[in-house]
Amino acid sequence: MTRFHYRYFLLAAGLLALEICIARFAHDRFVRPYGGDFLATILLYCLLKSVWPAPAGRVVAVALLVSYAIEVAQLAHLLSWLGWQHSPAARLVLGSQFEWGDMLAYTLGAALVLGLEQVRGRRTARDLSEQ
Repeated sequence: MTRFHYRYFLLAAGLLALEICIARFAHDRFVRPYGGDFLATILLYCLLKSVWPAPAGRVVAVALLVSYAIEVAQLAHLLSWLGWQHSPAARLVLGSQFEWGDMLAYTLGAALVLGLEQVRGRRTARDLSEQ
């Protein structure tokens, strides 16, 4: 069952805009390669959470597994197999080169989401108990 949650959708839209800015304007060795990957898992989480009212842990796990799958597809040279290696859009979305640092960035993004959702859950529980 789906339910639209506009706050998560707005967060996803904001993160997408930030990802586009990073891809377009950041040409360094840290923010673009690792900051973008860190935010990608968070973006995917927010997008999933905007339509899937599952527990945060389950949604984070799916977002992280999708992120890992994309990275493994890079290792397997999926773009070449599909004939998309010269497509800028495909390279932007799916990436083109496997790196262990990307896996770490995805994992740290997922850990941040879990931590923030845990704090949010405690705050909500506390607010409910005070009523």
